[in-house]
Amino acid sequence: MQALRRRAEAALASLRSGPESVGVVLVSDRAMRPLNRRFRGCDETTDVLSFPLRPPEGSGGGEGAYLGDVVISVEEAARQAEEDGETLAEALDRLLIHGILHLKGHDHHTPREAARMRRRERRLGEVLGKMRRRQRAARR
Repeated sequence: MQALRRRAEAALASLRSGPESVGVVLVSDRAMRPLNRRFRGCDETTDVLSFPLRPPEGSGGGEGAYLGDVVISVEEAARQAEEDGETLAEALDRLLIHGILHLKGHDHHTPREAARMRRRERRLGEVLGKMRRRQRAARR
């Protein structure tokens, strides 16, 4: 979990938008399904949900702003990792990045938005991939 926390911090730092933080919650499909049903109206599990925290009007967010929470289904991440031929850490990073970008206001409703979000996901994925490789090398 510490490694995932460090990678979340690195992803935020790579976005160069000032000191910000997010909450990351790892859950089972059993916990994710009711969240997806309640907040998106989909009665099934999903891989990642983002819950942005909107600062009160006039507060300005400010230094060290808390962006909100990213909730990831570990079981769904594991299934995707197996299907895509990636490690669980890579799948978790990919979902973490996706969730953080949603917290930062990015979306994929239009083709243009989707392309922009994919580019940012790729760039952040490269940053976190390098970080994972350094962590593995340090453990050897």
